Amino acid sequence: MDARNAIDLQIMWNRLIAVVGEQAQVLIRTAFSPIVRECEDISAGIFDLRGRMIAQAVTGTPGHVNSMAESVGHFLRHFPIETMKEGDAYITNDPWMGTGHLNDFVITTPAFHRGRLVGLFSCTSHLMDIGGLGNGPEATDVLMEGLSIPMLKLIDQGRVNETLMAMIRANTRLPVDTEGDTYSLAACNDVGVRALRAMMDEFGIDTLEPLADFIITRSRAAVLEKIAALPRGCWSYEMTVDGYDAPLPLRARLRVDEAGVTVDYAGTAPAVSRGINVPLAYTRAYTVFGLACAIAPDVPNNAGSLSAYHVTAPAGCVLNAQR
Repeated sequence: MDARNAIDLQIMWNRLIAVVGEQAQVLIRTAFSPIVRECEDISAGIFDLRGRMIAQAVTGTPGHVNSMAESVGHFLRHFPIETMKEGDAYITNDPWMGTGHLNDFVITTPAFHRGRLVGLFSCTSHLMDIGGLGNGPEATDVLMEGLSIPMLKLIDQGRVNETLMAMIRANTRLPVDTEGDTYSLAACNDVGVRALRAMMDEFGIDTLEPLADFIITRSRAAVLEKIAALPRGCWSYEMTVDGYDAPLPLRARLRVDEAGVTVDYAGTAPAVSRGINVPLAYTRAYTVFGLACAIAPDVPNNAGSLSAYHVTAPAGCVLNAQR
């Protein structure tokens, strides 16, 4: 790669971060839920056609920031690239597919440029009420916590799924707010698509793949360089939290080697019959957020920088709750 091409790609990378920043601000400013407007409890980003996050807005909360990075891969399994049409949008709040809990809706929108699919925009925000018992620990299973939306098409070539919207309105104490928040998620993705088209026209490109490869390769290398400066080895820590019926031990073992940083939560307490269990997507999200802040806080968040961190937890423990 010549120096001129690398400079051009770096400029386009910065422009992509600005694009998703605009996407995020639209979500914050149009959302009905105060937790979005006041706390910015969101995430927004752009993905390539392989489901790799290539840019993410520099706002949001730790759970959303990294859990959304997983969600687009799940969307692609349910809605293959070749089936996507311009004007489509997809939705879920499945906690095991990148939202963490039912109050978080994630919407993914394919981005077309001159009739060709070039990428995907995705966003997440916390909705105030989706029925059920809410966010407290009283629920003994996920079905008690509120409305569950599987992977569904929210918008089909520009036409809103009115049946789905009616179901959403009927299962909340705040139908106007909940409907408004759903549309704010879809709208911010649309703004992202328009901004991406303008960027691609300005730079005269018709695909994001070379840029995506550049971003991911550079980001991974930058994080691995930071990790290489750390001492090699393994470290363990254990703490006990109060729990409800009994104390809950949390155990972690961290390993640093040439492949990156691995955190294993083996030995952590099993899941309990209270609404405090965590799907693995959220465990990974919060763990990696902490690692990234400590090791490489200056590297932008994307699939490349995230790939240097690995998180595991035994199935059935409180940090890897099963459905």
